[in-house]
Amino acid sequence: MSINVVYFARYREALGRDGEALEGAFATLEQVRQALLARGGKYEVLAEQNLMCARNQDLCKLDEPLVEGDEVAFFPPVTGG
Repeated sequence: MSINVVYFARYREALGRDGEALEGAFATLEQVRQALLARGGKYEVLAEQNLMCARNQDLCKLDEPLVEGDEVAFFPPVTGG
């Protein structure tokens, strides 16, 4: 399965990239996140409890199922005042 992963805000800054294509057997966004976390180092930023995510530009939870060609986005929570 091929998916496109996009990073926003401070995740993009910490990882030094806007996104990447991933190949693998990913049933959910959580499996994608765990694969990225397994890289260690700077990818540990994705271990945050309050991480937000989207599938094909729709907000979702980490248990969201994935299919071939999906776009997955990770971003920190947005606060307003």
